[in-house]
Amino acid sequence: MENETYHIPALLPEAINALNIKSEGIYVDATFGGGGHSRAIVSNLGNDGHLYSFDQDLDAVSRAFTDPRFTIVHSNFRYLSNFMRYYGHCDGVDGILADLGVSFHHFDDPARGFSFRYEGPLDMRMNRSADLTAAAVINDSDEQRLTEIFRLFGELKNARRLAAAIVKTRRDRPVTTVEQLLEVVRPMVDPRQEKKELAQIFQALRIVVNDEISALRDFLTQAIKVLRPGGRLVVITYHSLEDRLVKNFMKTGNLEGDVEKDFFGRNLSPLKLITSKPIVPSPGEVERNPRSRSAKMRVAEKLEPKNTDRVNG
Repeated sequence: MENETYHIPALLPEAINALNIKSEGIYVDATFGGGGHSRAIVSNLGNDGHLYSFDQDLDAVSRAFTDPRFTIVHSNFRYLSNFMRYYGHCDGVDGILADLGVSFHHFDDPARGFSFRYEGPLDMRMNRSADLTAAAVINDSDEQRLTEIFRLFGELKNARRLAAAIVKTRRDRPVTTVEQLLEVVRPMVDPRQEKKELAQIFQALRIVVNDEISALRDFLTQAIKVLRPGGRLVVITYHSLEDRLVKNFMKTGNLEGDVEKDFFGRNLSPLKLITSKPIVPSPGEVERNPRSRSAKMRVAEKLEPKNTDRVNG
């Protein structure tokens, strides 16, 4: 029950089915969180199978379960290939899952500062030993940088007004708590969609604090290298920035989303899409777990290397 309250995994049966688990396979859960996906993967493994689960948050690592088929890795998933080499899997793994959602524990712990629903410090660090906090972003970024953060990572139309209001307020006193930030930004948001816009503001800060987009880009490029041919890459996203990046990467095999073809016009992407459209939670799952409503799961399989030699004529 403790793990269930820490985090309820989204699209659990769908993710396990998408991984196409082999009992003797080697798998990676790039985001351990509350361990729901990890436990389900391990339950499908035989004695020779193994799962490596990553998490940069010590709170999550401390809740890891014990099983001879399981290893917890206290690290950001952007170091995936380094750790797979360290553990002796230079020949690759059979499947990788990444659920990019924030654990309930983070949202529901006022001391972590992830949610606008609770009073607390503006922290938002997944890795609590990291230096950068949301308060530092708010107080040390110039107006142009704050505008970029809210526009790019929050997709907020009023990004410039938000940034200007924050800069004006912090001239008199630093903005260091959730309630202080809310005092500044609430007059700037549409009261008809206050929760949505506040969530976008907090999302933007969290992404910057944890360098989430760069970490995801690093992870995706390494995932292709780490996967064996026939291995599955399963990624669950929760906002359009992540989903767009994952979608383009799975289609083309590169971060730019550019389709590359060989001399014969064959697509050179090392991945084959298993899902042409994202898999989303059923109405029943959303009713049981409202926080899953924005989840989108995309699945791709690594192909055998193509022979791209040209025909001599």
